[in-house]
Amino acid sequence: TYRPFISITMIPLNMQIISTACSNRSREKMKEIIETLNASRRIFVATHVKPDGDAIGSLVAMGLALEAIGKKVVMYNESPIPTPYRFLSGIHRVVHDSAAVGKCDSAVIIDCGDLLRIGRMAPEMADFPVLLNIDHHATNSGFGHYRLIDHKACASAEIVFRIITALGVSITPPIAMAIYTGILTDTGSFRFANTNRETFSLCETLVAAGANPSDVARHLYGQYSIGRLKLLNKALDTIEISRNGKLSLMALTQRMLTETGTVPEDVDGMINYARRIEEIDVAVLIRERRNGSSPAGHNRPFQVSLRSNGSVDVGAIATTFGGGGHPTAAGFQVKATLDDIKTKMWALADTL
Repeated sequence: TYRPFISITMIPLNMQIISTACSNRSREKMKEIIETLNASRRIFVATHVKPDGDAIGSLVAMGLALEAIGKKVVMYNESPIPTPYRFLSGIHRVVHDSAAVGKCDSAVIIDCGDLLRIGRMAPEMADFPVLLNIDHHATNSGFGHYRLIDHKACASAEIVFRIITALGVSITPPIAMAIYTGILTDTGSFRFANTNRETFSLCETLVAAGANPSDVARHLYGQYSIGRLKLLNKALDTIEISRNGKLSLMALTQRMLTETGTVPEDVDGMINYARRIEEIDVAVLIRERRNGSSPAGHNRPFQVSLRSNGSVDVGAIATTFGGGGHPTAAGFQVKATLDDIKTKMWALADTL
């Protein structure tokens, strides 16, 4: 069964020593990151393909902060920037041409559980002279020469905030807006379990520095295209429930996107409709990816997203399929038939 680990309530006498050691290691890792960034002249900053709000907010905030201390910065993402995030200051600086890496002497990879998540640049990055890994996924593979990974952080943007502060950079309104966007989206508008007291304390600091919550919310949630609403209608029609009533499943094909004139980023957030069904522990969204030119019934590329109500560790489940993520939000990619994927998900449901 894919149940999360249960903490043992007995606390060892040396817990304080362990906590201090962990804290010391975190400080040492931060020191390594800061020293590396200060020593670099031209820095390549990238995040994962099909970026979400945390990835984009972290990318822009880090890029602007490094420029503030006189660094030459290349901000890169393989995918187009989804429309809702194009309001961020500095977003126009993000390039999509892999040749932009140029003469960079170090690279910062943010919000990627694995180096492959950055896309076609991954092989080149693997041989990069100095590679920094900044992330908050518990399933992070540990790539890079220097790593700052904190799975307790509510978003990678929170870790980026710590780095910016350690660099001595002032949190300007554009940086505050970018970090706030990352936190707002990765906490599900403060609805997910990764929202805590520190999250709100940090957001208070960001608002004081110039982040405008209503402005961010207006751009992210204020309006939808008619195509997205039509796609949502088609998606809702595909919802199925497992025999034991614990897993819901939604499926989207490329044909649906074509018929509604939508793009992959229009799918963002749709899995939550399946997750909010009463008595559901796990929601699954199966989305056919581009280049799925094989005939129906043959293997095609799919992205499978998993969401949990907290009772099931979907990050552990995704790992068994070659993916990763968080205990309540994870995913993986697979090449198979839609029926084969559904069969595996129904088998998973029986273990819940």
